[in-house]
Amino acid sequence: MEARREEDYTLRQRICRKICNTFNKQLPDKLYLKLLYRVRMNQKLDLKNPKTFDEKLNWLKLYDRRPEYTMMADKYEVREYIKNKIGEEYLIPLLGVWDRVEDIDYDNLPDKFVLKCTHDSGSVIICKDKGTFDIKSANDKLNKVLSTNYFYPSREWPYKNIKPRIVAEQYMVDESGTELKDYKIYNFSGKPYMIQVDYGRFTKHERNLYDLDWNYIPEEIEYPTNPDHKIDKPQNLKLMLELAGKLSQGIPSVRTDFYNINGKVYFGEITFYQEAGFARFSSDRFALELGDKIILG
Repeated sequence: MEARREEDYTLRQRICRKICNTFNKQLPDKLYLKLLYRVRMNQKLDLKNPKTFDEKLNWLKLYDRRPEYTMMADKYEVREYIKNKIGEEYLIPLLGVWDRVEDIDYDNLPDKFVLKCTHDSGSVIICKDKGTFDIKSANDKLNKVLSTNYFYPSREWPYKNIKPRIVAEQYMVDESGTELKDYKIYNFSGKPYMIQVDYGRFTKHERNLYDLDWNYIPEEIEYPTNPDHKIDKPQNLKLMLELAGKLSQGIPSVRTDFYNINGKVYFGEITFYQEAGFARFSSDRFALELGDKIILG
């Protein structure tokens, strides 16, 4: 009997995946998210009485669609938001912004720089040596991203109406000299609650979690944690938490990312839906704990 139930469930998953892939843009958002949740999480999405962190994030995708979220998710427009909210001094220097890859002025870019698209997540291209940089490969990747709307795969509403553009920013590294650690602060209604630190993203991606006093939290969200990997409490943690509170005022759930470089804090990005609302938690208890922090309107 148990084997039969498992077989039936797997079949339902396959049907849901087929429907999602075939009718992605045609399906209403609510139905699409229910089907996708079944595929991604092996569970039914409860939107009537959401309790877990993931369930509530998917509820927010549907029912908390404030116009300003589009600007906050736009990697170019958010700069003006940061300037007005906390100050221009927290912005990584901008080297250029273009509508098309053909317009990128590579000749006038420095030897090291970072390219990213304004309307998605993950399209970062890092140039550490312009002399060996593969411009064609970078342009091909950027062109592909520019032609997509990041809203449709997971229905992350803030991305739907962002104008696709390309920005170049100054290349930055922290004290490691090789990477840039993110200090990702989870905020609920303007109150910081937890800090996530990602490291080894280009080697072995791991992720440690800390409370506001920098005590290690022995839980995982999507990536493995490593208690033996010691990350010192950042010198400017108090300032980061203050800035995070200002940027998250009035928002049920939002993650604000910062960098700490040579004793100076820089803004990274604003993320409304951690792992697009499909994060794997190490325990149900932890998923419910974070879910309890989100107050739905």
